[in-house]
Amino acid sequence: MAIVRTKHEMPTQAPEIRAHNFQEVALGYTAEIALEEAKRCLNCKNRPCVSGCPVNIQIPDFINKIKQNDFEGAYQIISGDSALPAVCGRVCPQETQCESKCTLLVNAKMEPVGIGRLERFVADWHRENNNEPAPRPESNGHKVAIVGSGPSGLTCAGDLARKGYDVTIYEALHTAGGVLVYGIPEFRLPKAIVAKEVEGLKAMGVKVETNVVIGKTLTIDELYDMGFEAIFIGSGAGLPNFMGIPGESLNGVYSANEFLTRSNLMKAYLDNPETPIMKGGKVAVVGGGNVAMDAARTALRLGAEKVYIVYRRSMEELPARREEVEHAEEEGIEFKLLNNPVEILGYNNPDDRRDPKNGFVKGMRVIRMELGEPDEKGRRRPVPIQGSEYELDLDCVIMAIGTSPNPLIKSTTKGLEVNRRGGIVVDEGGLTSREGVYAGGDAVTGAATVISAMGAGKVAAKSIDEYLSNK
Repeated sequence: MAIVRTKHEMPTQAPEIRAHNFQEVALGYTAEIALEEAKRCLNCKNRPCVSGCPVNIQIPDFINKIKQNDFEGAYQIISGDSALPAVCGRVCPQETQCESKCTLLVNAKMEPVGIGRLERFVADWHRENNNEPAPRPESNGHKVAIVGSGPSGLTCAGDLARKGYDVTIYEALHTAGGVLVYGIPEFRLPKAIVAKEVEGLKAMGVKVETNVVIGKTLTIDELYDMGFEAIFIGSGAGLPNFMGIPGESLNGVYSANEFLTRSNLMKAYLDNPETPIMKGGKVAVVGGGNVAMDAARTALRLGAEKVYIVYRRSMEELPARREEVEHAEEEGIEFKLLNNPVEILGYNNPDDRRDPKNGFVKGMRVIRMELGEPDEKGRRRPVPIQGSEYELDLDCVIMAIGTSPNPLIKSTTKGLEVNRRGGIVVDEGGLTSREGVYAGGDAVTGAATVISAMGAGKVAAKSIDEYLSNK
């Protein structure tokens, strides 16, 4: 039987409809499409796709179960390695990980198997057809605290709970899920999906304490005083970066972190919400990553009349997932590539100090760029074109140029070593400079992917288990 050269398309909402609602854009495979896509898998003996997965899901095995119409069996294989299959199926960059190793792509020059789409299908099928909670493991008597309920914390908690550990997660915000709920928009990852994954952990005995800021409400040392024997720090990278250009303190300038958090957790997407957030007008998002795409597409759905992506390199260097870029383009977002802000301009009416527009954004001065010699990472360095400045009329500017780990835990924890970027220093097993304290995810690496954070959570869970088993 000849193999279909291209992966089966993912059904989606039409661009002209989805640009005005917060419902999920990608609609997921049907069972029929999933079966046809699964048939494309060659079930390679050397399993190159598994090596491309940070949590080492046994990909050929779960796809083989799909071929056999055993969707629950496929889910059980995935969940043996991943605590968040419905999340990963939606937001992981499979094209640069497992799918990039697929034999169809590497050897046959065909499109790889749609591994992420199949993972999402299996997870959604399980959620809709199986309501049996996972059995609660027998307690082993050891207590572990998890700081942060993002992907690394949830993964670490899940792996430890399966081994019988008494696990408590401490989350600073009022909803568990970390960046999965405050950072990723509803149209890409519905909150109900994340809530269901959290409920699955609770069914295994994991306790979740929200509105607890470790480093302020409680310290790492106080957690030890409460009887915890090991601690995992998965507090993420929630400290936004800015460019340091004039005008960044004007009203109407946001970090993408703040803009998305207000939209996601304060429900700015509802009709007539009380959320303090700019809605409508002309919006520029500075940056080219996935967070920039999320912020731009959120602004559009909140009623912006025009949304720009302002990025200092070309489309070839744009770091966002190709699928997210294509969706943004389809929805009418304009990409101003090889452009870089030099100043944000504000209203100032000296004749009427009570003018309500005073202090608000009215535009941005931008300079055109060209690509020069490669930098230390091999990317061609953007160079300003002198005399090419122009002004862009705007009502709102969103800075999506990265985040750093918050220094709060470091500043309140003696002996915890961090690097010059504020990331917690760990060894290959996730152990920090403090005995019994482990860390992983964005708190260590700075902003990265969901799946890489999950991989770090798995590594730390294994190390914690070995530490407490041999203590």
